[in-house]
Amino acid sequence: MSRFILITPSTEFDAQLRQAVAGLQGSVRTFATDMLPDDPQQLLAPSPVATPAEPAAEMLEVVVLGPGLRVDDALRFATVLDVCWPEVSVVLVAESEPSLVLQAMRSGVREILSQGSDPAQVRVLLERACQYHASRRRTSAPASSETGRGKVIGVFSPKGGVGKTTIATNLAVGLGRITPMRVCIVDLDLQFGDVASALYLNPEHTVTDAVTPAASRDPLVLKAFLTVHPAGFYAICAPDNPVDADNITPEQIGHLLTQLADEFDYVVVDTAPGLPEVGLAALEKCTDAIWVSGMDVPGARGLRSGLGILRQLDLLPENRHMVLNMADSKVGLTVEDLESTIGAPVDISIPRSRAIALSTNRGIPLLQDQRKDPAAKCLHGLVQRFHPDWHSTPARKLHRRVVI
Repeated sequence: MSRFILITPSTEFDAQLRQAVAGLQGSVRTFATDMLPDDPQQLLAPSPVATPAEPAAEMLEVVVLGPGLRVDDALRFATVLDVCWPEVSVVLVAESEPSLVLQAMRSGVREILSQGSDPAQVRVLLERACQYHASRRRTSAPASSETGRGKVIGVFSPKGGVGKTTIATNLAVGLGRITPMRVCIVDLDLQFGDVASALYLNPEHTVTDAVTPAASRDPLVLKAFLTVHPAGFYAICAPDNPVDADNITPEQIGHLLTQLADEFDYVVVDTAPGLPEVGLAALEKCTDAIWVSGMDVPGARGLRSGLGILRQLDLLPENRHMVLNMADSKVGLTVEDLESTIGAPVDISIPRSRAIALSTNRGIPLLQDQRKDPAAKCLHGLVQRFHPDWHSTPARKLHRRVVI
């Protein structure tokens, strides 16, 4: 086992690092390559990280990402490495610029080393990295295993433009208050998803990264591709390029939702309009389905037809929640009319609100803004249907309509 691992195509820097390490205990193992894999295990497998249960002559303490590597690839590799083996220090060889320092810090890089540093400076930096490794090993403890599986809540509608994303993002905000950092929202409108825009996020990673082989094999790698929202939950946003959606299969989505349900208390899934294959794959994994309809006859009829088809295919989740969005008594229809057309009672009726339109344009969900508005009250009522205490509610109250 080597104490230091160096990844670089530069033979000159290899010699420079070995000269510096000559003053320290431990050996160096060099990978002469300028290509970094998505999964660090592909490089580190021949020399796995030693553990107290499996002692070795030397324990891996520092990984040096040397010159000749693309900076973006190096930062991505450091992120995954930091999640998989947080006790290992990562050193990046690059010129220290303010913007790079911030990116490196977020990626888990412990030190930035200039290529022109003399051996004495390199040795001091490596000693500091080793000290960090020792402190992390002393304070690290095995994670407690979680029992049970979280709820997977899908938001569906056969028709677009009914406010699925608005409902999904506000639901994530509300659930994030119940269980902070134990909620993840997934945008499965893979071609034209708006979750990132609705939450004012600029994600570095998307669903495309979350379904890679490395992420699908290891939940810790998957967590490296999640985007943190200030309201206390995680997000997996749709791909930036709609063409990437063609490379994502329903099987990958099903596996992704299973992984997330094992790691989080709530997984909120915002789906594309209609019933595409990816949406059906998500529906099979859902414990709860929120069906959204606008206050129009075509949309209600489409929802009734869709529910009928899914009922025949036996794909309806056990728990369903019917939401009427943008309710307006001035359009010539009543809630009772919509219930009659859909063939099911409406559980939550959200009134048309300019506050929702404003929050959408600002990228701040209404429940995050904590604005007092009738629509916010109804959205809060929807969140409460997934509160752990809700299970104690008598069954006769499960589908009581909220009257505005």
